[in-house]
Amino acid sequence: MVTPMKKILDLPFEERPREKLMAKGAQSLSDQELLAIILGRGTRRHGVLSLARKLTKIIDEKGLCLDARELMAIDGIGEAKASSIAAAVEFVRRRIKPEGLRIKVPIDVLPLIQHYGDRKQEHFISISVNGANEVMTVRVVTIGLVNKSQVHPREVFADVIVERASAIIIAHNHPSGDLTPSKEDISITQRIKKAATILGINLLDHIIFNSKGYYSFVENQKL
Repeated sequence: MVTPMKKILDLPFEERPREKLMAKGAQSLSDQELLAIILGRGTRRHGVLSLARKLTKIIDEKGLCLDARELMAIDGIGEAKASSIAAAVEFVRRRIKPEGLRIKVPIDVLPLIQHYGDRKQEHFISISVNGANEVMTVRVVTIGLVNKSQVHPREVFADVIVERASAIIIAHNHPSGDLTPSKEDISITQRIKKAATILGINLLDHIIFNSKGYYSFVENQKL
């Protein structure tokens, strides 16, 4: 049985998104809470937190390549709400965007992906890097089950080839909280490394992370 999503008024005053933001700062809020504030309110059928949860899934998949019309596919998201979200994403993209971030070591990309650390499903992420060691794009390649994400090299490299990246960093969250690489993690790392070598693209690292820490294949000499 799915637990109903709480409404804003059901939450203790100090746990409501706006009040929490004012007391603790925006950085203390989850992605869903931030979206709830941008949305402002829900509908008769859908509470704002429920809408924010559905939106988060789409935005995770689309990243900065977000089309307002895709958001309108969600029941309860009309043109006004979709436009507000798309405008907010574009506003931030123009000012605080990953492109141009120069990385000295692969783990420098962690701030760009850390917000996926609390997801209940595995999100497999690819970070494209150019010849100047600058981040080009951060994208979610696949979203898996609770503890398993199905990944194929062609999904990882399809867009990377088009944008002519020189290198990539792959990463995924572990919903279980255990950062130890599984046999599947090791296997997919080897497969992607072989594919990268054939394509002439450098695989810089595979990072496993959650909201509290990370495991780097490079730092542990596993790559």
